[in-house]
Amino acid sequence: MSTSSASSVPTPLTDVPGYTTGTWTIDPVHSEVAFSVRHLGIAKVRGRFDSFEGQIVLAGNPLESSVTATVRTGSVSTGNAQRDEHVHGADFLDTRAFPEMTFASTGVRATDDGFLVDGNLTLRGVTRPVTLALEVNGFGTGFDGRPAAGFSATAEINRSDFGVTAGPAGGVVGEKITISLEVEANRQ
Repeated sequence: MSTSSASSVPTPLTDVPGYTTGTWTIDPVHSEVAFSVRHLGIAKVRGRFDSFEGQIVLAGNPLESSVTATVRTGSVSTGNAQRDEHVHGADFLDTRAFPEMTFASTGVRATDDGFLVDGNLTLRGVTRPVTLALEVNGFGTGFDGRPAAGFSATAEINRSDFGVTAGPAGGVVGEKITISLEVEANRQ
C-alpha cells in the first residue's frame, strides 16, 4: 500500500452508503482479534483473544477518525491447552503481570486501496508505533435496529520489540506476528 496524494485519494469514506459519524462500540460477539506466527519456519500457528472492547469515532472527515481498544491477554486461545499455558507465561504474554494490551490511534491516512490507521500498541508494558491496514466493509442496520459498521484490519509486529522472548522456544517461533481484526461495531 502506498499513501496517495490528495489528487488521487480514493472515494471518501463518507461516500460509502450508510456512512454515519459518531461513536461506535466494538461488538465482541461479532468481532475477532486473531494472530498467527510461524513455527519451525514451515507452518503457522494461529490464535485469538476472546475478551476485548473498544470504540471507534467516525468523524465527518474520515481522516480525523480514531479508535481505541483494550484486549485482555489472559483470554488468549490457540486451541491447545499446553501451548496456551506457555503463551500465558513469562516467555510470551506474561498475562499475570500484563493483563491487558491496548491500541490507541494517532492518525488515519488514505491509500489507493483503503486506509492506514497509525497508532500506539502497548504490550507487556512496552509501547511501539503500529500501522493497521484498514478495509471498510460497509454500514447497515443490526438486528436490534441500531446502525452497524464492519471493518477488517491487519498489521505485523515483531515480538521481540515488545519483550516477547519466547524463552527456550524462541528458536522455533517466528519473530513476526501477523494480527488480523474483524470488527463489527454498533453506533452508540
